[in-house]
Amino acid sequence: MRNSSLKLCVLLALMCYSSGSASLQAQEVREVEVAHAGVTLIADLVIPDHGSLTEGLVLLTHGTLAHKDMELIGTLQTALAERGVASLAPTLSHGIDRRRAMYDCTVPHRYLYSDALDEIGAWMNWLEGQGAGLVTLMGHSRGGNQTARFAAERGGSQIRNVVLLAPAMGRTPDVVEDNYWQRHGAKLAPLLEQAEKLIAAGKGTEMMTVPGFIYCKNAKVSAASFASNYASDDSRDTVKLVSEIKVAVLVIAGSADEVVPDVTTRMEPLVDAVQVRLEVIEDADHFFLDFYAEDVADLIVGLPTE
Repeated sequence: MRNSSLKLCVLLALMCYSSGSASLQAQEVREVEVAHAGVTLIADLVIPDHGSLTEGLVLLTHGTLAHKDMELIGTLQTALAERGVASLAPTLSHGIDRRRAMYDCTVPHRYLYSDALDEIGAWMNWLEGQGAGLVTLMGHSRGGNQTARFAAERGGSQIRNVVLLAPAMGRTPDVVEDNYWQRHGAKLAPLLEQAEKLIAAGKGTEMMTVPGFIYCKNAKVSAASFASNYASDDSRDTVKLVSEIKVAVLVIAGSADEVVPDVTTRMEPLVDAVQVRLEVIEDADHFFLDFYAEDVADLIVGLPTE
């Protein structure tokens, strides 16, 4: 997880210059807030030396139950700043005010999968209010699917392009059922049926106690939250979403990714070198740490700006 030493490295960058041609270093690192749906959302804003929001930036959404301070997000923000690219990395609230760190599994789950789209939209509105230039929408893992869905369904003239880093690809109902059994040792179908009956009866906020929810064992979760995460939904199909996005899309996969190992095979049929581009970073796993994050940053910097 990203720790204080990583943030210290960002701050130390303000006081040093690289040998040879001077590389741009992070000038400003600050946490910003926006009010949304009864909670305060937080995000890390990093602006490079000699840079400004008017030049555009990357809006980076993290993966499942994660947060803005995870190591991958912090490393990417630092690497982008060193290359002169500003970035904003929010923590998805999941209904919790100023949420930090990984989601606490002892806390009941009341959020919907689609809430992420509303929060991405809230940050896009905030950026517009700050006079920001065009935005590169970027998401990792589950955040990659949610980013693709936002771009496909809501779009907007603010979006310059889209970057999906090891995005969740979506699974057929039988695979979702099998995965639930393998992770939690219980059948998903009866639980999903219970949740959908409660929703149909107008009781979507009623809490259920289930063997597991996402990574959490013996979880308390609202019927609406359970259904939103496990019911069959075409919007989980990232390939379908990418085909509907109106701006250029860069998909980045790791050749050693065991979490979402099929990004390359699923995305290859869409690649046309103009609208959809696929890059595979050799030996990178799902989290692209260390030098692999540098490779990711290089790919982002190389994107067309028009």
